Amino acid sequence: MTSQCLPRFSLAFFTFSCLLSLSVAARATPNFKVRAVSLGGWLVTEGWIKPSLFDGIINKDLLDGTQVQFLSVKQGKYVCAESGGGTIIVANRTSASGWETFKLWRVSETEFQFRVFNREFVGLQNGTNDVVAVATTPGESETFQIVRKSDDMNRVRIMASNGFFLQAKTQDLVTADFESNNTTWGNDDPSIFLMSIVGTMQGEFQVTNGYGPVKAPTVMREHWATFITEPDFQFISSSGLNAVRIPVGWWIASDPSPPPPFVGGSLEALDNAFTWAEKYNVKIVIDLHAAPGSQNGYEHSGSRDGSQEWGQSDENIQQTVAVIDFLASRYASRPGLLAVELINEPLAPGVSLDSLTKYYQAGYDTVRKYTTSAYIVMSNRLGPMDPQELFPLASGLQGIVVDVHYYNLFSSIFYSMTVQENIDYVYNNRTSELNYVTTANGPLTFVGEWTAEWRVSGATKEDYQRFAAAQLEVFGRASFGWSYWTLKNVRDHWSIEWMIQNGYIAL
Repeated sequence: MTSQCLPRFSLAFFTFSCLLSLSVAARATPNFKVRAVSLGGWLVTEGWIKPSLFDGIINKDLLDGTQVQFLSVKQGKYVCAESGGGTIIVANRTSASGWETFKLWRVSETEFQFRVFNREFVGLQNGTNDVVAVATTPGESETFQIVRKSDDMNRVRIMASNGFFLQAKTQDLVTADFESNNTTWGNDDPSIFLMSIVGTMQGEFQVTNGYGPVKAPTVMREHWATFITEPDFQFISSSGLNAVRIPVGWWIASDPSPPPPFVGGSLEALDNAFTWAEKYNVKIVIDLHAAPGSQNGYEHSGSRDGSQEWGQSDENIQQTVAVIDFLASRYASRPGLLAVELINEPLAPGVSLDSLTKYYQAGYDTVRKYTTSAYIVMSNRLGPMDPQELFPLASGLQGIVVDVHYYNLFSSIFYSMTVQENIDYVYNNRTSELNYVTTANGPLTFVGEWTAEWRVSGATKEDYQRFAAAQLEVFGRASFGWSYWTLKNVRDHWSIEWMIQNGYIAL
């Protein structure tokens, strides 16, 4: 409230007029439409954006969260965690699914722990040679070494903590008591398994734990110092963009000594971004892209193995609020700060609406301790939900923006669409979806992620231009604005830098 709301008016009118001003402020449209780009893959790693970042990792195909299956060559059957975990390991399955899939926790370049379907870990039972999956927390007896055949990397032996190799003695008996270090790697050897990799992850946890504590700091600091630099902000400003959305991970609040395997240095990079943004009159949306415990299980949320554990306790929510407190207190006074996004893409139903609204209210209160002018962005949940489900919370708060993400990619309905069908979908369906969340008395709306990539094969440059133009027109109607994903990418059409420089997008 300002001093203009003071004494010469009655108390009643003072109360009414100031509440009215707050209400108007809560729904006020910014004096400019945000045309932003996300700096994806910079301070929160996504391997598909810059695959070369992983090139120096030994056994880089065996990172945390990699899903593997093992076929016993002797038995001709897949290794299985019986009942999905909680009991013995067998080798009696003719086909592989969830119970026959193991998620790796990487301990070193060759040592791993195996997490099973029900989240227990494979290990040795009570100092015996029996192989079971009962431990909820891995230790030495749950740590194994994978030995790969030099000329066939998927043909492996697995050494247990007792120094012996696993063997499938029978289909129903897997033990850790194969003594010989000499093997012909033949199909009659019960200690030989064919390893299939059926899923991978390449995020911040994977790259830092993959390089290890000695190499990771050097690799990451080099990446942060070179992937996004001052000339990028000059390009952004000169191209007609006026803001950047910067994904950060929760560990940034512990810089320069975050919990392992994360390494320090991303905070300095974010400080630099503010300096460059302010120099070139570019605004910043700080986006908490990776929350403690992972809000969606995806690699870009800092997840180790695809598990989604954010918001399941008050302690976890409080830890996340503390990260927002750190960021808001550090940057609230910077003229470059436009908004704080409290969390990116929480996934329903793993993240409940109750836990999310509890967090959003606490995060809002925290940001407002430091600034009344910065917008507060609340990402809609992915998955089954009502796109207006945050409206009851937002209606009582000031400067709220609801973030929605629109991609013509991640649903089977797009798999066979033609060029024109994709464009029509933007004009018809996306317009309808955006209209649903853009209401006169509701929060501001922000298409916080979109791209001009699709599933059309053989599309021409003109096709891409029309697709991009359609999205720019429709998403430009969002009351707060939009942000393209992303600035730089080895996949050309995902990079707005490439798209602008090559005449695919004109702003």
